[in-house]
Amino acid sequence: MARPMARVSKQASVRPSTTTPHPIRVTAAERRVLKLILRGCSNGVIASHLMLSRRTVEGHVSALLQKTGCHSRTQLVLWALGEG
Repeated sequence: MARPMARVSKQASVRPSTTTPHPIRVTAAERRVLKLILRGCSNGVIASHLMLSRRTVEGHVSALLQKTGCHSRTQLVLWALGEG
């Protein structure tokens, strides 16, 4: 997993590139999970790396999907790369 990591904004809000006119609030925990998703990590690997339960990681991923309007991890990655 030596892929280059895309930059994820350190700001609390990110302006989506979709039709939502308001910034999306991404928590620090969600941002950490998103960075590892961008590296291609599975929920289990993310949980181990961040010392969280797999269920907590699933909750963060679900929150990110809901906030961004994405329907898959692939869409979430594309959204994050577009925001970087």
